[in-house]
Amino acid sequence: MENKVQRRMESEIGPLFLVASSHALYGVFWKDQKLPTENTVDGTTETAMLDNAEAQITEYLNGKRTSFDLPLILEGTEFQKRVWRELQKIPYGQTKSYKEIAIALKDPNACRAVGTANGKNPISLIVPCHRVINESGKLGGYAGGLPIKAKLLDLERKP
Repeated sequence: MENKVQRRMESEIGPLFLVASSHALYGVFWKDQKLPTENTVDGTTETAMLDNAEAQITEYLNGKRTSFDLPLILEGTEFQKRVWRELQKIPYGQTKSYKEIAIALKDPNACRAVGTANGKNPISLIVPCHRVINESGKLGGYAGGLPIKAKLLDLERKP
């Protein structure tokens, strides 16, 4: 198994923790999320992958990037990976409901399971779980907190 390195990134929406190998990004976590520890070296090791991820996230948060170009490795159950791949199809500036995601997965009764998988997304921002809302249009939960979810959606709605 490949070694991973993690880095704390300071951003305008608070600290983010990036986890990567030399080949791919494995995670973008919020301060209150449990970081992976298996095969993760804690420290200040610099890698091109972490540098690239941090630069792209900063550009996104500054309104200068609408998509990400990073190799990702999604670690989770097969169902979670299906949900996360579906999240990646939601265009910048748009939202989908948990129900719409469940229907796209051909399992319209899986709204709660979609919500659970959404909440376990290991690559926040880049796999855009913030673009998933309740069917009524209200914001659902978000690992970074609802104020940050609202801020991200507002950022994406700006011309």
